[in-house]
Amino acid sequence: QVQLVESGGGLVQAGGSLRLSCAASGRTFSAMGWFRQAPGKEREFVSAISWGRGSTSYAESVKGRFTISRDNAKSTVYLQMDSLKPEDTAVYYCAAAPTIVVLTTTPTRWGQGTQVTVSS
Repeated sequence: QVQLVESGGGLVQAGGSLRLSCAASGRTFSAMGWFRQAPGKEREFVSAISWGRGSTSYAESVKGRFTISRDNAKSTVYLQMDSLKPEDTAVYYCAAAPTIVVLTTTPTRWGQGTQVTVSS
C-alpha cells in the first residue's frame, strides 16, 4: 500500500515562496499531485504530474505561479509555490492515482496534509 508523506509547509508573507515535498513509499501510482482545502471550503485540485512522461496539469488559480516536478529516483514530487497570495492559505494534501485524469477528481491515496499560511 502506498504511503504519502508531505513536508515543507509553513508561514510566509504575500509574494514569498515555499516548496512542498511529497515522498511516496510502497506501491506507487502513475500520477501524483496536490489538492488544498481552505477553512470552510471544499478540497480543490491544485496540480498533478505523471511519473513517466512528466505530463502536468494545473488549476487556473495557480497557473504561472506554481510549478510541479518529480524526482523518480527519490519517488518524490515537489510543488514550488511562488508569488504566494493570502488566498493560497490552506492545508495542502498530496494525492496519488492511476492517471492524472483520475487524480483530478477521485484520488486513490491521500497524504496527511501540511499547512501553508500566507500573511498579507
